[in-house]
Amino acid sequence: MTPPGAHEIPRIVWRDGTATVSPRVVPAEVPVAFTFNGTSHAVMMASPTDLEDFALGFALSEGLIGGEGEIESLEILEADLGEALGFEARMWIGEAPMGRLLERRRRIAGPTGCGLCGIESLDEAMRPVPAVEADLLVPPEAILAALGRLDEAQALGRATRAVHAAALVSTAGELRLVREDVGRHNALDKLIGATARAGLSGHDGFVLVTSRVSIEMVQKTAVLGAALLVAVSAPTALAVATADKAGLTLVAVARRDGFEIFTHPRRIAGIAAAADAGAETIPA
Repeated sequence: MTPPGAHEIPRIVWRDGTATVSPRVVPAEVPVAFTFNGTSHAVMMASPTDLEDFALGFALSEGLIGGEGEIESLEILEADLGEALGFEARMWIGEAPMGRLLERRRRIAGPTGCGLCGIESLDEAMRPVPAVEADLLVPPEAILAALGRLDEAQALGRATRAVHAAALVSTAGELRLVREDVGRHNALDKLIGATARAGLSGHDGFVLVTSRVSIEMVQKTAVLGAALLVAVSAPTALAVATADKAGLTLVAVARRDGFEIFTHPRRIAGIAAAADAGAETIPA
């Protein structure tokens, strides 16, 4: 059965000199407009699932609101765009947060790229990341267990092999929340929103993402309050530097047989002490 957020479309497959006709499940991609008190702020291309989580997570991770309580109401409206559908995430916020948002909009210098929508300047692209204070200890086995469980938890990912996922994971490696999207930033924003709506905290576990790690992924993880970010692909140099400064433990190139630790290894059980002692080979 085709999962929500996907479509089955016809295609011609040519392999080994033979052409066959068969359907393919592909992810949907729709424009989602974020509006505050009737004022448009940004339009993102995203998967049309968990849009309430997306709206709240985007508002939180981009610093548009100071907390979930500043949103007085949130509704998702469908828009008929002719050949496609779009959605509006319509949020109403109080006078004080709206005043801050309008002042921010007055300073906008120009258009921005993926993952940095709604920023006003180069300075804000490099905005300070909140210091991460959570004192947790995660066994390496928990990271490997979470990696093994994530594929089964990705209904849209298994069907299409074309979307990203972000998960909130316990220190025992159990998946607490999973969100998917065609955009890696969107998947993490959805997770941030879902975590807030569920009354959970990023301090109690770690974040696992199925993508590379750029600075925005570090920034968003720090806003969530998670002290450990695990990614299946490699980080950028700026992401490593930002994670290090924020006190966030960054693990990347995570596979079923291991991973690489780039910053603050003290939160990975059994590794920090050996590394501090200068061991070239760290015992399991």
